[in-house]
Amino acid sequence: MTENHAIGSLSAVELRDAIASGTYTARQVTEHFLAVINSKADLGAFITVHADAALARADELDATYASTGVVGPLHGLPLAFKDAVNVSGMVTTFGSKLFVNSEPQTSDDPLSLNANTSGAVQVGKTTIPEFALSCHSDNDISAPARNPRNPDLTAGGSSGGAAAAVASGMLPVAPGSDGGGSIRIPAAATGLIGLKPGRGTVPADDQKDHVTNLTVTGPLARTVEDAGMLMDALVDPTQQQGRYLSAAREGHESAGNLSIGYTTAAPFQPDLEITLSQSAVQALTLAVALLSKEGLPIEEMDFSYLPDYHKNFQTVWTNGLTRMPLAEGAEEQMEPLAKDFLRQARSRTPEQYEEAVERLTDWAQDTRRQFGEYDVVLTPVLAFTPPPVGTFSAKEAQEDYEYQCKFTPYSSMINVLGLPAISVPIKDDENGMSWSVQAIGRIGAEDQLLRLGARLEALVAERRSAK
Repeated sequence: MTENHAIGSLSAVELRDAIASGTYTARQVTEHFLAVINSKADLGAFITVHADAALARADELDATYASTGVVGPLHGLPLAFKDAVNVSGMVTTFGSKLFVNSEPQTSDDPLSLNANTSGAVQVGKTTIPEFALSCHSDNDISAPARNPRNPDLTAGGSSGGAAAAVASGMLPVAPGSDGGGSIRIPAAATGLIGLKPGRGTVPADDQKDHVTNLTVTGPLARTVEDAGMLMDALVDPTQQQGRYLSAAREGHESAGNLSIGYTTAAPFQPDLEITLSQSAVQALTLAVALLSKEGLPIEEMDFSYLPDYHKNFQTVWTNGLTRMPLAEGAEEQMEPLAKDFLRQARSRTPEQYEEAVERLTDWAQDTRRQFGEYDVVLTPVLAFTPPPVGTFSAKEAQEDYEYQCKFTPYSSMINVLGLPAISVPIKDDENGMSWSVQAIGRIGAEDQLLRLGARLEALVAERRSAK
């Protein structure tokens, strides 16, 4: 086996340990992944790649390793943030024409600083839709992020570039952000593990506990262990191994003693007609069967949502655009969806916005109460197969948004609730596309979800090997 093949065959945890033991240098690893990025550029995973800066960083890490040892828990691992995170020396475009010609950043966001502290090598910026608003990753300034399982199809979004990079081997693991499903959706679309932490779990995220605080940072990974490793680094970039990797390792043998409910009820009904594909239902059914055989108490929930989620969520979701520092007439350069969202947000009175926030808060309290009857709640992630690239943006703005809601009917509600959730692949269909379930936990139960995810991962692997 050649050196590059060996590097590519390792999990992120195995690779991290191999670098720490001196088996590989940071430069060898960085060169490998830069070569894969270059060879798979047609997947559109990156808006920009900074190869020279990445190699210089790898050399710096190797020099430090030679004198004092590893820098941190991700020492020598290449990663890349979405192009909505400020990284020193890189332009932040937000996937928009408005910022594509901006000057490179002169300082790092806290997330980028933490990545540096952890010893990571930042190789570029991954592809997002304009302002990370959509559940695909097309924009007008770069190639769309394509699904490695079928490049004609979207990789999901808004962390679609990150998911495409990890799923295709361009990165060992990647951080994503999730404001309405943007980690879990592309994870499910590409067959990855995607963990959305609860509100306030990652110290660099906004800590306000409110339904308007939707976005959190979390890992995209090929294995639950890899997700746990990156989650540990996001929470504490100085700790070599923490609770999340430990929980994932414990899950190899047992999910723990959990009460589990499951439902296919979606909060967008009855405003939108939600239709699940056969594969989405089969994945949920299989996950229920696998966990039932473990002896875990699991039952279908007797569940209902308060009305008007669809209208109130859209009001809150679109309002953030009004806080952007836009020059007069700048909206004319926006893509149709962002332009329409901004128009809607500007047309509402402060009273209408506050009423939507109040109604959404009541909805969240009622839904949390019902979810709280179980340790974990299972739902599907995607309603149907990821559509071809360009499907969403070809539609009129409101139709585009509603089709996105129909595609991802179970994700945005978890951001409103502020709860943690993990997307776990369960089965492949006859076309080679992956189908996942979403496991939703209580506040502070990310480690419990990783343990459950690891057990599901093991059970799925056992089932496949038995065929």
